[in-house]
Amino acid sequence: MPKLLRRNLPLDIGWRNCYAEKNEDTEVAPMKKSKGKSTRPDARAWWGKNRLSCIILAAAVVVFIIVRALAATHEQPQSRGEDYAEYETAVITDVLSDNTEQDPVSDNGYRGEQLLLAEIRTGQYKGETMQVSNYVGPLYGQALKEGQRAVVLISTYSDGNHTATVYEYDRAVGLAVIVGLFLLATVAVGGKVGAKSLVALAITLVCLFFIMIPLLMKGAPTLLTVFLVCAYITVVTMVILGGVTSKTICAALGTIAGTALALLFGLLAQGLLHVDGLRLAEVEPLLQLRQTGTPLGLRGLLVAGVVISALGAVMDVAMSISSALTEVHTVAPDRSGKELFRSGMNIGRDMVGTMTNTLILAFLGSGLVFIIYLCSLGLDPRQLISSPYMATEVISGIASSIGVILAVPLTALITSLLLGGKKTAPLTK
Repeated sequence: MPKLLRRNLPLDIGWRNCYAEKNEDTEVAPMKKSKGKSTRPDARAWWGKNRLSCIILAAAVVVFIIVRALAATHEQPQSRGEDYAEYETAVITDVLSDNTEQDPVSDNGYRGEQLLLAEIRTGQYKGETMQVSNYVGPLYGQALKEGQRAVVLISTYSDGNHTATVYEYDRAVGLAVIVGLFLLATVAVGGKVGAKSLVALAITLVCLFFIMIPLLMKGAPTLLTVFLVCAYITVVTMVILGGVTSKTICAALGTIAGTALALLFGLLAQGLLHVDGLRLAEVEPLLQLRQTGTPLGLRGLLVAGVVISALGAVMDVAMSISSALTEVHTVAPDRSGKELFRSGMNIGRDMVGTMTNTLILAFLGSGLVFIIYLCSLGLDPRQLISSPYMATEVISGIASSIGVILAVPLTALITSLLLGGKKTAPLTK
């Protein structure tokens, strides 16, 4: 027994000494931090950790400013003619006459005309009370009551006279409440990550409305512009949500690759079915816009819509696969790239079924009214299948699903190649 003790004692002491040294090294930073006399070490540590993310976001801001300046050259201020019209907010102060009645054909919707008194709350006629006509039908307008807010169209003529009609019920307050509840729920449930997601969402909307649409209106190539904007949104979103890590890099690359394949499949399907953006139901006003000289490319709008609608789902799948494989590699760093790829595919197969179902149902839900209309016609199956409207819905739903499906093996492959050769677990946030 003493011999055994003498043999094991040095090993025990050595192990404890090594543990003490390691523990001492890891405890140095917290001990300094606990003094609380200076925040410089924390600031340096934060900058060292997030330096690359800050550089990428700064570069993204510069790119946004440059592209926005180029896109804004198309936007010319509209000069007022002798006659002009303005949309202003008003409050109904009195109902002078009301001959509206329920229409049984439109499921008891109202039809008729109202003559109202309205106090203008915005614009050059602010504070003035006007007689306002309100035309109500099953597909437009809404019967108004005293105290309700409305948006009125005020037409001003060259002789100084003006008339006003109700455009629609003022929904600004209701929309603000709904958006506020959404923001509150996101932050309350998601916390810091939820707040970051809202920032990313705001950037996405800004890019779509202030970059993509102005560029398309200026005549930029439709598909190339949409794809580059989606790639830009992907990179910025990933950096904001997770910084620059192996996980976010793999997710961003997987998202871009999946979106590109959705675009290619959309083009293939468009060629096979002989439809394009000209067959979209909403394209007629855009044809009139082209007649005014706006060089908007219409034929790529169908596939462009596919790419935009697929982006969110593809990003979700790519991040889930990348995050799961990063965690697997952290727990088992000795796993080979082949094993990581197999794990990613196993995880992705469970996601594909529900995500594909989600996309198809989303497209069916958005086109529910038109689907009911088609079914009510009692069309011959051949007529229904050959309908260009049916073809566009099929392309929209399936092409987006293809992007989601192929994002699984692509992200799994990228992640396995990036992490498979590492023998130590990568740093995560």
